[in-house]
Formats: sequence, C-alpha cells, structure tokens
Amino acid sequence: WKAIARRTAYHGTTMGALSINGIAPLRNPFEPLVPDVLHVRNTNRYHRPPEETEAEFTAFLLEDLESTILAAGAETVAMVIMEPVQNSGGSFTPPAGYFQGVRELCDRYGILLCADEVITGFGRTGNWFASETYDIQPDLITSAKGLSSAYAAIGAVIARDHVIEPFLEGRSAFMHGITFGGHPVMAAIALKNIEIMKRERVVEHVAETQGRFRETLAQLLDLPLVGDLRGTGFFYALELVKDKETRETFSGEESETLVRGFLSGELFARGLICRADDRGDPVVQISPPLVAGQGEFDELTGILGDVLAEAGRRVGLA
Repeated sequence: WKAIARRTAYHGTTMGALSINGIAPLRNPFEPLVPDVLHVRNTNRYHRPPEETEAEFTAFLLEDLESTILAAGAETVAMVIMEPVQNSGGSFTPPAGYFQGVRELCDRYGILLCADEVITGFGRTGNWFASETYDIQPDLITSAKGLSSAYAAIGAVIARDHVIEPFLEGRSAFMHGITFGGHPVMAAIALKNIEIMKRERVVEHVAETQGRFRETLAQLLDLPLVGDLRGTGFFYALELVKDKETRETFSGEESETLVRGFLSGELFARGLICRADDRGDPVVQISPPLVAGQGEFDELTGILGDVLAEAGRRVGLA
C-alpha cells in the first residue's frame, strides 16, 4: 500500500511519519524508510505565475494529485495525508475548491483522506478543527498539540464510522502498542483542557479577533524584506525575499545567515517566541496563544517590525 503527501510538508519524525514527510533533508539520514510514499505539489501560490487565477491554480494542483494517483496505481494507494494549512514552508492555505476536489478524487479512487491537524486542530484557525474551516470532510484526523494546550504529551486519531467499525466489531486489529498509550492522566488533562476552552470561549475568541490580528500583521508588508503574508486564524507566516517586485528568494547560504545567524536569536532576545524557518523558502511563522488580544498583536508586530527592519539592512535592503 502507498501513501501520498505534499512536498515540504512535515508530519513527524518517527519512522512512519518521517517517511511521509516532504522534507528530504529530514528523511535522507534515516533511509531506507517505509517505501512507496509519493509527494505532490503543495498550495504555495506566492511563486506561481501572477496571471494564473485561483481556479486555474486549483485545477493545476488537482491534476497533479490525480496523475500521481494514476501513475502509482489507484488500487495501491491507501491514503492521502495533508494539513489543512501546511505549516512547513509557511502557512500555505488552500485555494478555493481545493479540498473539495481532493475529497472527490479520494472518493473516486477509494482512498482514505487524512487531515493532519496536529497544529491546526483545537482552535488555531477559528474553528475547533481546520477541517471545518475548509469543509474538508476527512476520513481521519490526527491531533495533538492543542488537545492539551501543550500541558501534557498526548495525541489522538479521530476516525469516521466506516474506518473504525471493523476494529470495534473485532474483525481487525493493529498488532502494536505504545507504553504510554491511552494514559489516563494525559486523557484527563486533555478533557479538562477542552472543558476550559469551551467555558472561556477560546475558539470563538480566535474567530472574533482573527481579522484584527491579520490587519496588525499586514503593517509588516511595508518592510522591504517582507514579500508575503499568508495564513488564517492565529496561524500566519511572513515570507522573506531579496526583491519584492520579482519575488526573488534567498540562496541556501544567505538563508542560513539570515534565519539562524540573526533572526532566530534576535527575536528570542527581544522577547518573542516564534519560528524563523527555511525548510522551504525563508519565513517567519507567527502563532500566538489563542487568548491573545490587540495588546499582544501590537507588541509582537512591533518586535517583528524592528527585527525585520534590521535584518533587511543586514542583507542590503533599504
């Protein structure tokens, strides 16, 4: 059986998850891994032809997915796994109609669709799950981080009835186990976390304030180093470029100097915990606490503005 994931996507570093990763430098040191994992284009539109419409981009992506399914042999593909908003590479949101097309292709060829919501789940996009935000209708959802608000080490897989029924009826089983799987204390923490989030309307808060968050971050587009702002909810990325007009990116060596040589340490020193990342083109990822408000939006944008302005000067941008 085969799986299909997207390029530059990150899904974890255990052997199975590492095989699905679309980041070659993470996979290569551990190969050979689980065979027959294929990778298709992600939804990064920033470097696509400027005359291409959103509908044309969606069709282009779906054609790439279908051709990959057919080349692999549709009857051999078990699963397509995708993040609703791809983290690695910088908060790639889907174009209109994309996930409806992915769902249709999976149904046509009898393939399970898994939404990796380890990052986007539990409020990050203004809904409990980003699958709601984009009407994805997955067969499986993986979740973790927000399940306990990171207070406890717990992850979970959510499955639709037709996937879980054979296991409930005793006709199927996975013959493996995890020492701390189903840990009652971790489960209790997760349940209490969800209870508090509901009581304090945390997810509703994200939905109500996400527009102001984006508007505040959008001020950074005036900086010569910042080429793109993309994302949704409380999950955004700023792509850094050498030339805003041509959208020229940095070389690997330049990115190393910019991201690790300056941005990561300087942002932390200024009191801002965020990720300067070059697993794809260089970006700064911003994911504030789900209870953040305008005061925090202003503070983090101010720090980003100062540090990115200095970074621009260091690479020769006015």
